[in-house]
Amino acid sequence: MTDTPLLHVDMDAFYASVALRERPDLVDQPVVVGGSGRGVVLAANYVARRYGIRSALPMTRARRLCPHVVVLAPDYSTFTSVSASVMETFRDVTPVVEAMSLDEAFLDVRGATRRLGTPGEIAERLRATIHDEQGITCSVGVAASVSVAKVASRRAKPDGVVVVPPSEVTSFLHPLDVGELYGVGEKTQVLLHRFGLLTVGDVAHTPLQTLQRALGDHLGRHLHHLAWGTDRRDLSPTAGPHEPERSMGADETFARDTDDRDVIVRELLRLSARVTGRMRAAGVAGRTLTLKVRFADFTTITRSRTMPEATDVTVEVHRAVTHLYDALGLQRARVRLVGVRVEGLVPRATVHRQLVLGEPTHGWAEADRAVDRATRRFGAAAVRPASLV
Repeated sequence: MTDTPLLHVDMDAFYASVALRERPDLVDQPVVVGGSGRGVVLAANYVARRYGIRSALPMTRARRLCPHVVVLAPDYSTFTSVSASVMETFRDVTPVVEAMSLDEAFLDVRGATRRLGTPGEIAERLRATIHDEQGITCSVGVAASVSVAKVASRRAKPDGVVVVPPSEVTSFLHPLDVGELYGVGEKTQVLLHRFGLLTVGDVAHTPLQTLQRALGDHLGRHLHHLAWGTDRRDLSPTAGPHEPERSMGADETFARDTDDRDVIVRELLRLSARVTGRMRAAGVAGRTLTLKVRFADFTTITRSRTMPEATDVTVEVHRAVTHLYDALGLQRARVRLVGVRVEGLVPRATVHRQLVLGEPTHGWAEADRAVDRATRRFGAAAVRPASLV
């Protein structure tokens, strides 16, 4: 019963699926979530994927592939909230959850089989619960190792379950292209094809020493284990639903490269508000503030500042990243993208702010929370800084 204790659960087109919950009229239309203009596609629904649209594709390219595609703006606070609920559902099944991102995680369910049934039955239970509670679907791979579970969940998409018992690992893996292996990117796939290793079976039946001579000791051994499904079988549990993420951030690509400080500072305010809003929703604050700037030639730099105290206050984060931007001393350099990130997050309840002599008892922190209450009730555009109107 427990020879396939690892589950890889992956939400189907997560960002698009969450966005479409509020727009059921668009379910049968090609829809992407992402920034407008020169932004990139964050996610595409399965209808849009038929046109060749994929995540990370430039939005201009997506529009060329499908001129009638519907673009929805991302709502990060909702994505974070849904993800937290999904992860809590996972932890109702097992405490051994290794979250890989907002929309996917590995679960070790060997301690839950007596209570909930076989790993395959647990997978079906999770799919039904997530669909009923969140209104989105997921796909689940069930296997004895991390990589096989990951490949199985891909083969289960959309909205399915694939179980790969140990006795069927080779018949499942070996006919696949080497690019299907977990962690094998495009460059490694091209390299393996160049050596005539087209399928997983080709890699599996190449002597380990030959792989290591051609690819290096570490990569050769790693691919050997992947091809036989004998890779990692133990998970590293990540933070639970009440523990903070290590960092939160957001970035934005301008519609046109700009050297206008007012435009850049205004965008930094928008990003600061987005990030701190997510932080307050998660109940965390952070001390290290990072600015990211990408120039017209795609050169990217980051600058960081550590604050005396952890903060979740929009004005404080914006002031700090603006100072970091001004300190760059840019002379008409044209900027393509800016980003804001807050790192070293801790539970907000553990932060005790020291009032400065003469500082009012109620200030920007209370104003932020009043804005949060208004936006939860009336929507994200209900209250915002005047400079962003």
